[in-house]
Order: sequence, then C-alpha cells, then structure tokens
Amino acid sequence: MGNLLSSLPKTIHASLALAILLFLGLFYGNGGFDFDTIFWSWLTRLIHVTVAIMWIGLLWYFNFVQIPNMAKIPDEQKPAIGKVIAPAALFYFRWAALLTVISGLILAYLNGYAHEAMTLGIGAGGGGKNTAIGIGMWLGLYMAFNVWFIIWPNQKRALGIVECEPDIKAKSARTAMLFSRTNTLLSLPMLLTMVAAQNLY
Repeated sequence: MGNLLSSLPKTIHASLALAILLFLGLFYGNGGFDFDTIFWSWLTRLIHVTVAIMWIGLLWYFNFVQIPNMAKIPDEQKPAIGKVIAPAALFYFRWAALLTVISGLILAYLNGYAHEAMTLGIGAGGGGKNTAIGIGMWLGLYMAFNVWFIIWPNQKRALGIVECEPDIKAKSARTAMLFSRTNTLLSLPMLLTMVAAQNLY
C-alpha cells in the first residue's frame, strides 16, 4: 500500500479503477446501462464536477493559503514558491478552468438547455432553472476568461517566467491577485446558481 500511495500516478490510477468498479457495480446491479444520451450526460457531468473541484479548489488555495501567507515566508524560501509550487498549481488551475467550461457547455448541449441557459431564459418566460444555470454559466465563462487572459499572463511576469522590469513585475503581481480575488468573490454566487438550478423548474 505504501508503494501505491507514494506515487501520485499510481494513486490516481487506483482511484480511477475503484471508481470504475463502483460504477459497474452500481449500474449493473441496477439493470445495466446503455451508451445513450443519458449515459454521456452523466459522464460529462462527472467530468465537469471533477475538473471544477480542481479549478475552484486551487482558486481557494491561492486566496486562502498562498497569498495570505507569502508575507510570513522568509525571503530566502520564497523562490521555492515562485519557481516550483506556483507554476505547477497554475498549470492545473488554468487547464481545469478550460475543461470545466468545455465540459459544462457539452453538458448543457446534451441536456438540451444550452440556448435557454445562455440567454438566461429570456423569451422562454425567464426565471427558474434556465436563468439560474445561465447565470452560473456566464459567471464561469467570465472567471475562465480572467484565468487565461488576465491572471495567467500577469502571473508569468510576476513569477519571472517572462522577463520584465521590476515595476512591471510588481504591477503584474497585483493585477493577478486582484483578478484572482474577483474570481473568489464570484465563486460562491456561481456555485449557488449551479446547484440551485437542480431544484428549480
């Protein structure tokens, strides 16, 4: 067991194998399943929730853990964060954001509410599920835009991945932080609308 858990790839593969076994046990024990729209919708939702947890989890890590504690880290230890931890976290952060958006749009298409949600239910009576999920989708799109086109370019300068003048580096770090905080501010409203949509008509 120690050998398995000492390796992240082995741990992830074992987790995936357990999930597949649970899936087969639950579905075959309940009459089986077909590779139909319902199945692909279910699988897409699973992917959507999984990558969204990675995205928002890392957003909250940056804002609840890394940023508030940077001032407490001795200067000689800060390069370990800036050169190793932050770039790795930002890799998963930005790709999880993109996969969350893509899987969410596919899910909306498969379930037949993409147009109604993107138009916030306007023209279809408004209110209810389509409006709630639509607000969540637009918030998610805006947050993902921030990740790829504002936070990541500024973080590359702030972390020294892209060379720039010290004043630009400092300004970029602040810009990245402010837009990361913007996404944190929007994260609970976005999650609320996504979850609330499941209980609205």
